[in-house]
Amino acid sequence: METFTDVLLVTANVGSLFDNVDEIQSVWLQELYKTIHRYKPQFIALHFQEVGGKDYMLNMGHAENFIWSIKSSEEMRDYDRVCIYVDSQFQAEDSFTALGSMYFIHKTLKNVYQYDFNVKDFKVVSGQNKYTGSLDQVTTVEKEKFPKYFWPDFKWSRKGFTRTRWIIHNQGLDLVNVHLFHDASNLIACKSSPSVYSANRHNALRYVINRISDNCYTPLPFFLFGDFNFRLDTLSLVQQHLCTSADMQTVKKDNSNEVEKIICEEKDNDHQVLLQIEEKLFAYLHQAVFREDNGRALLKYDREATAFHDVVREEDIRFPPSYPYSEEYTKPTQYMNTRCPSWCDRILMSHTAREFIHTRHEGERSIVYNTIGPNVCMGDHKPVFLFFSLKTNDR
Repeated sequence: METFTDVLLVTANVGSLFDNVDEIQSVWLQELYKTIHRYKPQFIALHFQEVGGKDYMLNMGHAENFIWSIKSSEEMRDYDRVCIYVDSQFQAEDSFTALGSMYFIHKTLKNVYQYDFNVKDFKVVSGQNKYTGSLDQVTTVEKEKFPKYFWPDFKWSRKGFTRTRWIIHNQGLDLVNVHLFHDASNLIACKSSPSVYSANRHNALRYVINRISDNCYTPLPFFLFGDFNFRLDTLSLVQQHLCTSADMQTVKKDNSNEVEKIICEEKDNDHQVLLQIEEKLFAYLHQAVFREDNGRALLKYDREATAFHDVVREEDIRFPPSYPYSEEYTKPTQYMNTRCPSWCDRILMSHTAREFIHTRHEGERSIVYNTIGPNVCMGDHKPVFLFFSLKTNDR
């Protein structure tokens, strides 16, 4: 008999929560619980990136307390089985990813199993399962930090992926938490189309997809969700959209050929500066363009996921770019002028996974792909969620 299990997947880069602990955290949690209360899922997967924030050596304890507070909250009391994985061993530089994953199973949901990668078999999930540290000896999760040669010209940072495998009512799934490389310099991102950073992300994501599809284990339908750091094609965006009728000039450093800034000035209107780009500055005069109609006019410059349409797909994006929001409590919908706003935080799925999502009749609550806390300060990244009903079998 075909049954349906309501599932909520959430991805959140939580780095800024630990730099501004008191201001943002409680509101962030309220918004998460509101989303859970609204959709009442039976299975929840929370994928976190940058656990502990930039100052992870100082803040990892706060980060673990934050995660325990979710597990023990009153709002989660009806989820009687929990699996938590936090890669918190920052001393292990060659393997530290700062990824954290939490999985909650509602008391009404039976027949949930998790894969043990060591014995290569599924075991029934029971009780509260908490794992911290390096996770290297934990047999129900696979973890890998991207090797240094993936980006030899840039600083080696805490980027990688984790995978867990599940059976829900006879339906097998891989859930993969991923964090890909960011754009270190806006100026370098503007040099070519696509940028060198985009090429690095492409290689890393292809590596992840190949790894979870190889024959070490039986391939399963998968959901891949995390901070992909996908960016708009900056050069095309600037030339074809933001500054089409502006004069563009590059300013070079003294006695050098190295570009220090790019300035776009309006041809009339007293040569008002329309856009200024520096290594860590992207100041556009009409920032509202990124929010109008959820940034829909800019989606054509969001090209990094399209290279993977042979193996993954995504629900239609109908929310504004998820990064970089202001971390000021009073400016929850404003972007910082540090980076070009982009849809960094995403939930992708294999074509086989999409086949198991139940599409309901018109008027029924169906698939929802959106941000959490659109109108409150959630840090520099808005969490992104996907709610759907999974077709499962009771046989």
